[in-house]
Amino acid sequence: MRKERKHFTPEEKVAILRRHLLDKVPVSELCEELGLRPTVFYRWQKELFENGAAAFQSQERPHRQVEFLGRKVRTKDEVLAELMAEHIALKKVLGNSNRYLGSA
Repeated sequence: MRKERKHFTPEEKVAILRRHLLDKVPVSELCEELGLRPTVFYRWQKELFENGAAAFQSQERPHRQVEFLGRKVRTKDEVLAELMAEHIALKKVLGNSNRYLGSA
């Protein structure tokens, strides 16, 4: 019979890795205690070190990015409004001059 696999939450994985890294609990002991394969443990450790920089990223960054994008959209809207006003003015001028050209 196959043993049912245990699925660990991200918080549980961090707690397990912390026990090894800080409390110096041997990997073999952790794996035996939790029914975990060492390869799985080392994969978690690799993922932690590869993605650990995300923990130090500023939480303000998304807010600043939203502000920047909002300013960019407002600028785009202003430019489009100006271009549309010029387009309408040109259509009026050309529409009036076409009338004069057609009636001659």
